[in-house]
Amino acid sequence: MSTETLFQQLKHPNPNLRNQAMWELAENYDEEIIAKLMSVLDEQDTNYRRAAVKTLGEIGHATVPQLVQAMLHSDNVTVRGSAAKAIAQVVICHPEEPLSPEGVQGLKAALQDPNPVVNIAAVMAMGEIGEPVVHILIEALAETDNPALAISLVNAIATIGDSRGIDVLQAIIKDESADSYVKEAATSAISRLEMVAGFKRGQA
Repeated sequence: MSTETLFQQLKHPNPNLRNQAMWELAENYDEEIIAKLMSVLDEQDTNYRRAAVKTLGEIGHATVPQLVQAMLHSDNVTVRGSAAKAIAQVVICHPEEPLSPEGVQGLKAALQDPNPVVNIAAVMAMGEIGEPVVHILIEALAETDNPALAISLVNAIATIGDSRGIDVLQAIIKDESADSYVKEAATSAISRLEMVAGFKRGQA
């Protein structure tokens, strides 16, 4: 099938056909295919856009430099958010290869993006990376005064299950001036975190 046909298939309402096109593109990718997928990141058609995000994730670490550029420098919020989601997909699809320092620094910078679509997608991506970046999430949580971002950071830290997160969440729970929603999130997250951290200790 031609590249053009495969891109048409990425728009197909049938998810099986979309997936088939995605795998074919990912297996036979070149710079041109990556560039074409990048150009789909601002598509109004949500299925098409999501399929492009997943395909970039399937292709893997070769896409990260362009995704970081788009995530940090595009004027279009949809493109920035889609790029952050695609980096998360790279991490999910290729767990055997750690994300490059450029990718990690890019996500760290994206935590400062004023738009929740972008900063929460960046938190999600870091949550997928897990323990190697937990210190960045903890630092961002200490610095942010954005309750929505703080709540997603709290949840990511709890899910990673690194015991370094316990002190941070306890500090929020004790902090009189902390936002009540963030406090509530930290309270429900800490029991989850203690359970995961305890489970990991048991495995060690």
